[in-house]
Amino acid sequence: MTEANQMTEAPTEAAAAKTSMDIGDILKILPHRFPFLLIDRVLELERMKKIVALKNVTITEPFFQGHFPDKPIMPGVLIVEAIAQAGGLLLLTEVPNRDEMLMVFTGIEKARFRRPVVPGDQLRIEVEVRAWRTTAARLEGKAYVDGKVAAESTVTCRLVPRALKASSADKAGADL
Repeated sequence: MTEANQMTEAPTEAAAAKTSMDIGDILKILPHRFPFLLIDRVLELERMKKIVALKNVTITEPFFQGHFPDKPIMPGVLIVEAIAQAGGLLLLTEVPNRDEMLMVFTGIEKARFRRPVVPGDQLRIEVEVRAWRTTAARLEGKAYVDGKVAAESTVTCRLVPRALKASSADKAGADL
């Protein structure tokens, strides 16, 4: 049995069959909540390969109060976080015991910011799997606004137990 098959052996049929998701579906899979949930909808989901998600950027986002008061711009790190959340959503659909696990960020590579993201924009986040092992993945993502790349990055993540001990956090590092 391959490592990828080990992860996909027992996902719920409903999660595995979905090719789009609304906010209710997303909340059942991702542990993030307001103000840190950065995915509003999934337009496309191709199991273990690709996800296309949306983030509607509004002036009511809490980060705009300080970034920047007279010229609101979505922080680049939050755009990369949205890429990671979309990738985590894709991966967690394949994890049968996802309520006991967290998908944590372990690395950011090749992050590039091409244009500012401002209130009223809609981010179209496209993430493709580049490597996938039983407990870790490397994902390549791009965030678009009006068909133009706003940001791109390669992110790595790892699946860890939610009841993570402090000493185990150090072991959550790179594997890919």
